[in-house]
Amino acid sequence: MTPLLEARAVTLAGRLRPTDLDLGAGQLVALIGPNGGGKTSLLRALADVERTTGEVRIGGELFGDAGPARRPYLATFLPASRDVVWPIAARDVIALGLPKPNPGRVNELIDLLELEPFAGRTVDRLSTGERARVLLARALAPRPKLLLLDEPLSNLDPYWVLRLLEVFRDVVSTSSSALVALHDIDRVGAFDRSLLVAGGAIQADLPPDDMLRSDALADAFGIVRSEGGWSLRPRADLQSSQ
Repeated sequence: MTPLLEARAVTLAGRLRPTDLDLGAGQLVALIGPNGGGKTSLLRALADVERTTGEVRIGGELFGDAGPARRPYLATFLPASRDVVWPIAARDVIALGLPKPNPGRVNELIDLLELEPFAGRTVDRLSTGERARVLLARALAPRPKLLLLDEPLSNLDPYWVLRLLEVFRDVVSTSSSALVALHDIDRVGAFDRSLLVAGGAIQADLPPDDMLRSDALADAFGIVRSEGGWSLRPRADLQSSQ
């Protein structure tokens, strides 16, 4: 079966080494790694928001050749920054994610993410967590085949961390998938697959439980998992791995 995402030799100069990646339809994939390791660079390269080399196909279509009206249906990218300075109503920000007007879809997302209490308020007057949900709604609006989300669970209350994990599971279907960068590695267990990026390259591609016990994760983060939780990796182990 042809993967939904096929990336070949994708790179960003100085930040992401030539990378191959396949994602199957219906997959919810966690992207983890240390700060500066290349998670955001990989997402940006796949989303073609910076000049890259290599080739990205989504659903068999060459993403780089897709026009502005077609791209949102293939992939959407949610950056980690939640800063919005424009005095635009939250409802209208969501609508910006749609290539064609569709008020019904906007209302559907307002209900899904419980945005009605502030849907008419301008986004520059919302809290960081509220803006995060509005911007996620914009990314979800066109029902893209591929969601590329950079730390969408950051700055959220515990309820919304758990609720969005449910939303991600619900929106991923037999014709779509999601690649989600995480800061909290304990959330990896909610995903089907996990990728570890460090040093500008994918260092491991494992089932979540295997990833959390892997030497690759211990090397990348300098921590180890035990029955009592996470602890710093012994310095002797760190020195021997360098």
